[in-house]
Amino acid sequence: MESLLRWERVCRVATAGPGGMPHVVPVCHVVTDGKIYFASGRDGRKVLNLRANARIALTVDLYTEQWSGLKGVMVQGKPRLIERGPAFRRIRRLLYAKYPQYPDEAALEESDSVVVEVTPARVFTWGLEP
Repeated sequence: MESLLRWERVCRVATAGPGGMPHVVPVCHVVTDGKIYFASGRDGRKVLNLRANARIALTVDLYTEQWSGLKGVMVQGKPRLIERGPAFRRIRRLLYAKYPQYPDEAALEESDSVVVEVTPARVFTWGLEP
């Protein structure tokens, strides 16, 4: 399960706004120390939702036309917003290492970006070896 989370390139993140409306978007993510991290603009919908409603779920999956081979993991967890400092810079380095295009396409600056840390609380898998 951790290898799927670690190596897949796209993670889908679900948050909900103050009125409960779901918001699901793909993000670039990294996994380290048992936690999942991704970045967003400081005023991005994900961040605004998390400030109002600290609930988050994310999914990483592998699709195949042969449905018996579908694999995935869904995590419900506790989010923490990291807005600056050594933790922000460490995760930025990890994101830049996994996604080399990140610095040129969507540079992460402490002045306008936020790193979201997700500590898993519940994990659901399908198609993966126990």
